Amino acid sequence: MKSLLCLGDSYTIGEAIPEKDSFPFQLVEQLNKRGISFQAPEIIAKTGWTTQETLESMKIYKFKERYDWVTVLSGVNNQYRGYTLESYIDEFSRLLELALQLADGNRQRVVVLSIPDWGCTPFAHDRDIEKIAFEIDRFNDENKRLAAQLRLSYIDITESSRKAKENRALVANDGLHPSALEYAGWANLLSNLIASSH
Repeated sequence: MKSLLCLGDSYTIGEAIPEKDSFPFQLVEQLNKRGISFQAPEIIAKTGWTTQETLESMKIYKFKERYDWVTVLSGVNNQYRGYTLESYIDEFSRLLELALQLADGNRQRVVVLSIPDWGCTPFAHDRDIEKIAFEIDRFNDENKRLAAQLRLSYIDITESSRKAKENRALVANDGLHPSALEYAGWANLLSNLIASSH
């Protein structure tokens, strides 16, 4: 059975919905249905974590020797807290290097996901949503560039997350995080990518 490691924050653990509906668990379920056998995902993520906090937690975590696939989705909390783009670039670079080591150096098996736009959720109704969108785009320009530099796989989920503005079904009951339906779309993109390499 293949192994999957997912690094991130609330978007990875599936805040506000059952664990089985998070994108890592839906991904494994989709792959198993396709006949590609995966163990339950291993998740290093917590609501509110920045790239720095993910890096800190990785220092003390007991990893397996290697993973077949690693996903990285991190940075929304850097933007939310007003941290600099420069610090994000530095920390995200280190995160990707570690992810690559954990994938045994297999570049195609590390998948970077873009940061969703939380400005399109009901939670942000009284915020400057244009500023949020602009900053999220800048962060995503950098994580995409860094992924390309290391020749890693990249999946854009930002545009999908922006549909929440018109479709409330894509948002969980907390008014901020994605719903199981939105995560199913992310899982499908990942499932297609992984299946295409088998």
